[in-house]
Amino acid sequence: MADEVDTGVPQTARIWNYWLGGTDNFPVDREVGDQIRLAFPQIVDNARASRAFLVRAVSWVTEAGLRQFLDVGTGLPTADNTHEVAQRIAPSSRIVYVDNDPLVLVHARQLLTSDPAGVTQYIDADGRDSAAVLARAAETLDFTQPVALIMSGILGHVTDDDVARRMVREYVAALAPGSYFIALDGSHSLEHGEAEKIWNEQANPPYLLRSHAEFSGFFEGLEMVEPGVTSAPLWRPAADGAEPLDVVCGVARKP
Repeated sequence: MADEVDTGVPQTARIWNYWLGGTDNFPVDREVGDQIRLAFPQIVDNARASRAFLVRAVSWVTEAGLRQFLDVGTGLPTADNTHEVAQRIAPSSRIVYVDNDPLVLVHARQLLTSDPAGVTQYIDADGRDSAAVLARAAETLDFTQPVALIMSGILGHVTDDDVARRMVREYVAALAPGSYFIALDGSHSLEHGEAEKIWNEQANPPYLLRSHAEFSGFFEGLEMVEPGVTSAPLWRPAADGAEPLDVVCGVARKP
């Protein structure tokens, strides 16, 4: 599988890995990552705030009783992956990761390190193919019971609004009542828009920044968990004094 990794084209997972301080990236990823950081210095803070939100959100739903997780568009392993966070709280948690990046496949074994009491599985698939993903995830997860669906940083890569909304609806429709939807993506600002332009000229796949209002539409029909759709640092922060960033998130329950 390693020979399928294209080291000459910047890739989303590797650029984010670079911003998060990881080592699973190549010179071309670091070059584009640095160009974006020059245009939008806040991007590294955004990346770290995104990871911190995911940790808090996964912790929250696990403590609320969830034991099954479907993480669509997981990216490369880094600190506090979904299964590590959930299984620290509930070792019996079952996690399915979904991604179609060849380098992520190379590192699948690292992702698959699970607590013996639980299960961690990896699916090589395009997250937009909800029917295929759900069919394979059902080999590990029981969809008659609540599942936490996670889409962190993936919906921005689905640049057609209608396709993105349909994708979310299809996944949510497969979830049992009491399930949760956790989502996060970059949000639009003038400076972030310049970073978006650099990204779409050089990196793969393209990315679309949406406003808070546009992002909120993904949660239609669900019960938002307080504080609702907000900037990632402001979602149930661990300490006072958090400042908003251009990254928007939310957690909602399926009634």
